[in-house]
Amino acid sequence: MRRMLIRRFHNYAYLCREKKPESAKELLENAATYENAKPASAEDEWYTLPYAEGSPLKRGQGARSLRPNVDPKDTSIILFPGQGAQFVGMAKDLLKFPGARDIFELANEILKYDLLKLCLEGPKKDLDQTIHCQPAVMVASLAALERLREERPKAIDNCVATAGFSLGEITALVFAGAIPFDKALKLVQVRAEAMQKASTEFPGGMATVLYGPDSELSLACKKAQQWCLERGVENPQCTVANYLYPHCKVIAGSREALKYIETNYKHFNIKRVRSLPVSGAFHTELMSSAVDPFKRALRSIQLEDPIIPVHSNVDGKRYANAAHIVRQLPKQIIRPVKWEQTLHILYERKQETNFPRTFECGPGRGLTTILKQVNAKAWDSAMNVEA
Repeated sequence: MRRMLIRRFHNYAYLCREKKPESAKELLENAATYENAKPASAEDEWYTLPYAEGSPLKRGQGARSLRPNVDPKDTSIILFPGQGAQFVGMAKDLLKFPGARDIFELANEILKYDLLKLCLEGPKKDLDQTIHCQPAVMVASLAALERLREERPKAIDNCVATAGFSLGEITALVFAGAIPFDKALKLVQVRAEAMQKASTEFPGGMATVLYGPDSELSLACKKAQQWCLERGVENPQCTVANYLYPHCKVIAGSREALKYIETNYKHFNIKRVRSLPVSGAFHTELMSSAVDPFKRALRSIQLEDPIIPVHSNVDGKRYANAAHIVRQLPKQIIRPVKWEQTLHILYERKQETNFPRTFECGPGRGLTTILKQVNAKAWDSAMNVEA
C-alpha cells in the first residue's frame, strides 16, 4: 500500500518530454500592473489582459500548452494553496474518496501523529502552528487532488501546467512527479520547523496592503526601516513578501516596522493595511536561518525532472529539470512570492484562444479569488476542489 501510494504521484499524467524552454525575460521587480510598470523596450514586455492586437507572445507558455488532439478549453491548470488556507474541519468531505483516506493514513505514519484528527477536530491554535499547518495543507491539497482524479480524470490527464503558493509549490512538485510524497512530507516538516525557529529568533509579522497608482509603498518600507534603525531595532526589515494582484501586496518584516506602517500608511497614500495572524516575516531575510536546513534536506532527496511544467514562485519561470529545483526552491524561503507575475505567465495565450480550466486543489478559495483580479477570463472557468 505504502509503495503504491508513493508511486501514484509519479503517474498522475503522462506528457511527452518537451524541449528545453526558451529563456524568459527577467520579470519586473516591482510589477503590479502592466500600465504602472510599462517597460521601455518591447522585448521586455510581460503581458496582461487585454492583449494588444497582434501582440507576440514572448514566453511561449501558450505554445507549450498546445495539445494537437485536445481542445484548449479541455486542458487544465492546477493550483495549490499555501500556509494560511487551513481551517478546522478541512478534509471532512474528502473521506468518502479512498485515495484521500489512504494519503492521510500514510501521512500519519510518516509524521508520527494523527494529522487527519488535527485537521478535522483541531484545536485551531495547534493546527495554525507552522509546524502543523504546513504538512496539513500539503496533505489536504493532495487529498483534494485524489478527489479531482476520481471525479474528473481528464483534468489530470490534460494538465498543461501547475503552480503552488509558497508551501503549495512543494505540493505542485509532488503532483508533477519531481519529489516522492513521503520525501516531500519530511521536507515540509524540516521547512516548517526551520521557519518556526526563525520566527522565534527574529519575531516579525505580515500585513496585506491595498494601494493606488499614487501610493508610495516602497518609500513607506524604507522609512519604516529607517525609523527602526533610529530606535535601535536590530536588523530591521520591511519589504514586499507576496505579489497578489494589481494594487494588492503583502508586506513582511520586523514588528516595529510594520507598526510604523500601520500608524503612518495614510502619509504614503496607502489605502488600507491589515495585519495577518502569523508569527513570522515569511519570504524575507528574517527567515535566512531556515534556508540551510531546508537546502540540506532537499539535497538528500533524489529528485526527478517534472513530468508537468511547474512554475517557480521566485521568478515565475518553469523548472527546467531536477537540478534547477535544487538550486531555486531554497531561495523561495527568503524571496517574495511573485504570484501575480506567475499567473500572467501561466495564462499567457494568443488573443481569442480559449483558456485552460483552472482547478484550485486544497483548503480555501484564496487562489481563485486572486485569479479573478488578475485574469477575469481565465477565472470564468475556474473551480475549487476543496479539502
